[in-house]
Amino acid sequence: MRKIRFAIIGCGRIAPKHAESIQQIGGADLVAVCDIIEEKAQSFAKKYQADFYIDYLKVLERNDIDVVNICTSSGLHAEIGIAAAKAGKHVIVEKPMSMHLKEADELIKACKESGVKLAVCHQNRFNKSIKQLRQALEQGRFGRLTHGNATIRWNRNDDYYKQATWRGTWKDDGGVLMNQSIHNIDLLQWMLGPVESIFAYTARNLRKIEAEDVAVAVLKFSNGALGNIEASSTIYPKNLEETLNIFGETGTACIGGMAVNKIESWRFKEDFEEEEKEIIAVQEVDPPNVYGFGHQELILDMIGAIRENREPMINGQEGRKALEIILGIYKSVATGQPVRLPLEKEFILTEVFGNE
Repeated sequence: MRKIRFAIIGCGRIAPKHAESIQQIGGADLVAVCDIIEEKAQSFAKKYQADFYIDYLKVLERNDIDVVNICTSSGLHAEIGIAAAKAGKHVIVEKPMSMHLKEADELIKACKESGVKLAVCHQNRFNKSIKQLRQALEQGRFGRLTHGNATIRWNRNDDYYKQATWRGTWKDDGGVLMNQSIHNIDLLQWMLGPVESIFAYTARNLRKIEAEDVAVAVLKFSNGALGNIEASSTIYPKNLEETLNIFGETGTACIGGMAVNKIESWRFKEDFEEEEKEIIAVQEVDPPNVYGFGHQELILDMIGAIRENREPMINGQEGRKALEIILGIYKSVATGQPVRLPLEKEFILTEVFGNE
């Protein structure tokens, strides 16, 4: 069985996670990388023993590439993904899959029409702790779900935003919601189900960027459960935690650590102490960075989807859900009103917030 061959477009902060994950998989080869900064592309290619390009269209012309991993600024995700799909390449796209729902839908449509697979990088779904949580949910151990919360308390200082001119902009990045908290928002909605309505506040308190560095939101889910989101890139002096808490009639689960990787509370019966103690004793250590451990499993899932001709676990429709929630939050901030989902009208961030 031949190896699945990969190309990475965009050689920034997240690209090494993709490259290292690909190289650790026996059935995969990284054959090409691309970045508009030639020096960066050349250095990245040398490190990971691949060909380098500065024009992604040249990458897409190659017949020996099966999957394209898109790791560019967020504003380019959909454009490059659509071009890759039309070139017959399967697509793994970093979060968010687009900055706008219309473009996300166009990417989903392009992949479907071209008969290629689309996976969105919400890799924390593959965390051991998250898989245990999802299994307990599917087994009905929570009973009726009552509420949950998703919290990101990280630090992204001014030096981080100075690394590239697109960081923190409405056109290509968004703020702490779109760039950092989107992973945890994805997990919250995956556990509690479709969101019915949202009310939110955001602020730009410390960072010199266009978008927000702090956000809070209250959510009502279609099953009656309530949720809240707290997101900040202002935590002093460094990253603190990413937590996901889910509560129900007969269950409580609290997951923490640097990247929702550790079960901290696990209570599903009156004499829960022994089960909780056993589960907590075998938790993963914190990852070396906030990107977590899940990229390799996400890429393996794409390889399985190709070989088995099935949908990836986190396909375009799944990736779209967290994006719509965040756009709903931004709309609530812009209008000062609760917002119902699904969104009835396209919400363009640059048009609404661009003149601030």
